[in-house]
Amino acid sequence: MCLSPMNQHLRHVEKDVLIPKIMREKARDRCSEQVQDFTRCCKDSGILMVVKCRKENSALKECLTAHYNDPAFYEECKMEYLKEREEFRKTGIPSKKRLQKLPTSM
Repeated sequence: MCLSPMNQHLRHVEKDVLIPKIMREKARDRCSEQVQDFTRCCKDSGILMVVKCRKENSALKECLTAHYNDPAFYEECKMEYLKEREEFRKTGIPSKKRLQKLPTSM
C-alpha cells in the first residue's frame, strides 16, 4: 500500500473504527442540547433514571442516529480524517501533539 500523503485509500480499521469515532464526537457536539437534557435528567432522577428519562434518552438517540445515518455527515468526517492523516504523513506529528506545540514562546 502506498503511504503517500495524498493517498485516499482507507484501511478497514479507518473505515470501521477511526472515522466512526470522529462521527460520535462530532454528533455528540451537534446534539449537545439533547446530551445536556439527558444528563440533567439522570442527575435529577438518581436510580429511577431508567424510567424517568425515557423521553430525553429517546430524543438523544434520535439525534445521534440521524447523524450516524447521514451519508453527507460520514463524508464530512471521512474528509476530516483524511486531512489529519495526510498532515501526519507529511509531518510525522499527530494532530493532538501538533496543536499542543503551536503556542510556544521564544
